[in-house]
Amino acid sequence: MKEQSTVTPRTLPGFMELHPTEQVLFNQMKEKIQKSYERFGFLPLDTPVLELSEVLLAKAGGETEKQIYRFTKGNTDLAMRFDLTVPLAKFVAQNYGNLQFPFRRYQIGKVYRGEKPQKGRFREFYQADIDIIGDGELSLLNDAEIPSVIYTTFKELNLGDFTIHINNRKILNGFFESLNLAEISTDVLRVIDKIEKIGEENVRNELRELGVTVEAIDKIIAFISIDGNDSEKISKLESLEIVNPVFADGLFELKEVVKNIKLFGVPEDNFMIDLTIARGLDYYTGTVYETFLNDYKQIGSVCSGGRYDNLAGYYTDKALPGVGISIGLTRLFYQLNELKSINADKESISEVLVISMSEDISACISVATAFRKEGINTEIYMLNKKTKAKFKYADRLKIPYVAIIGEEEQRNGTVSLKNLATGEQNTVTVEEAVQLLKR
Repeated sequence: MKEQSTVTPRTLPGFMELHPTEQVLFNQMKEKIQKSYERFGFLPLDTPVLELSEVLLAKAGGETEKQIYRFTKGNTDLAMRFDLTVPLAKFVAQNYGNLQFPFRRYQIGKVYRGEKPQKGRFREFYQADIDIIGDGELSLLNDAEIPSVIYTTFKELNLGDFTIHINNRKILNGFFESLNLAEISTDVLRVIDKIEKIGEENVRNELRELGVTVEAIDKIIAFISIDGNDSEKISKLESLEIVNPVFADGLFELKEVVKNIKLFGVPEDNFMIDLTIARGLDYYTGTVYETFLNDYKQIGSVCSGGRYDNLAGYYTDKALPGVGISIGLTRLFYQLNELKSINADKESISEVLVISMSEDISACISVATAFRKEGINTEIYMLNKKTKAKFKYADRLKIPYVAIIGEEEQRNGTVSLKNLATGEQNTVTVEEAVQLLKR
């Protein structure tokens, strides 16, 4: 008889698999983000991982389309979602008549991109998105509220000091239009983004190679060198006297957003105007955001997004402007976990382990059921092992309490509740144990 060979267990590159103790921490981060989003009135949405390719890829192209996981099942051409925004656009267009606008939704879910896996970058990863969608129009107040959501969320996550960087794409677009550089604005931004790494002189050289005139280069360098507090930056932008309607619109919007962010309770230490923030040249059309953890700037932006003119233009002729952000939750968790800078609020899911001092565990089951009815996470030790092994099990899983039931406890309807951290042990009624555990 042929012996069956074993298969080496392994996980595909680019797919994160966590130990249960790490998954507890991940779930706590995810829950904090969800609660923060719901506090601002965002409604939950869960869209399918699989979509018809013609629907999902309606506007895809270039690198995005190359990264799509796409396959055929029977006669159906299918693709896996690569972000949460395109499925949102489909949903809003499909359900337009049944939605209340502005439509505020959040979604926390996995997306898939077949890019080259690197440390901290994955092919399967969680995104945590919020978007506010308007019907025909959307007030700039929504752009100012988004940083308040970011501020509240990252305060809840307790990851240290952070700064929300804000800009407006119209300022950049209008500035490049005024220099007759609109057609190569992407290349120009790519070059000036490297100024801290390669220095001003090398930036000037690369811009000259792109065909930018010396006069235009001087203006670009002056533009990206604007510093000071937010009021000073706005004054310096005004003093440039750029005659361009797009630039003027962007400057007006930026001033309005900055003014109203303060009304939403975001401290000035936690946001700043950053004229180098661009975000998705073809997608975002107004306000843009990038959020950085001040103690971990090497991680890069941990929350980004912005304003777009039309969410679902490739699904409907209705104008649906929106503003939103996304937290790359998997990447953020991985990086911070690697740096050992995050800890679980509690180390165990179970709050108490119920153990029997005899082979009869019927009383343990009754006590555990009573605890669970009171909302206490409870586990029963069901193996017939020595007491030392039972306590060792609780200790390894970091379960804080053990409820011991021996013959005397079973006879009197009590439990001996032991705090494993302090060693304190008290014999109490089940009702008293419930109150102690809840405290």
